[in-house]
Amino acid sequence: MMRVDVWSDLVCPWCYLGKRRLERALAGFEQRGQVEVVHRAFELDPERSRDRTVDRVASLAAKYGMTEPRARAMEEEMERRAAGDGLEYHLVGGVVGNTFDAHRLVHLGRTRDLGDAVLERLYRAHFTEGRSIFDVASLAELGAEAGLDGDEARRALEGEAHAAEVRGDERAARELAITGVPFFVLGGRYAVSGAQPVETFAGALRRAWDEVGAGASAG
Repeated sequence: MMRVDVWSDLVCPWCYLGKRRLERALAGFEQRGQVEVVHRAFELDPERSRDRTVDRVASLAAKYGMTEPRARAMEEEMERRAAGDGLEYHLVGGVVGNTFDAHRLVHLGRTRDLGDAVLERLYRAHFTEGRSIFDVASLAELGAEAGLDGDEARRALEGEAHAAEVRGDERAARELAITGVPFFVLGGRYAVSGAQPVETFAGALRRAWDEVGAGASAG
């Protein structure tokens, strides 16, 4: 079994795009059944307040020191790029906020073999449906829609469940000097940074399998 670790943030449009492109590469990979994808938490703005959200375009403009019209044009271009990969984005008019609790929900999903389902549901809620992934009530509801027990999800989010796992992911990212996401580590050895083309992922999977995965499978 070869593991692919993926660091991402739930408000990062490139991360959802990278997830989809990796999935497409895996769909054509002969050893797909011997690959485990593990999603790991990364917060692009960990200091952002957990009790408020801000306009997405205004946040982008402030972060990169650009005008709001320029930031809006960039988001509109991202929407078109995502559409080319079959994803429906509605970025302009959206908000961003702290994602720590959303990452905790993904970790809860992993304990129920629903990690990918929860992650996918949160991405779609945020980028396509304009639903909040920043408050406990909405997160618990989305978790239930992904297959989790809604009451369990709410209790976990109201406490500190899986906070240590999120911080562990982020500590591992620092140890690997990861400063941007999405970031993929294949077989514990090969790194791919960014939402690369499907062909790039396919090639990385083959190289990692040939040098890492095949040996692990044989062992």
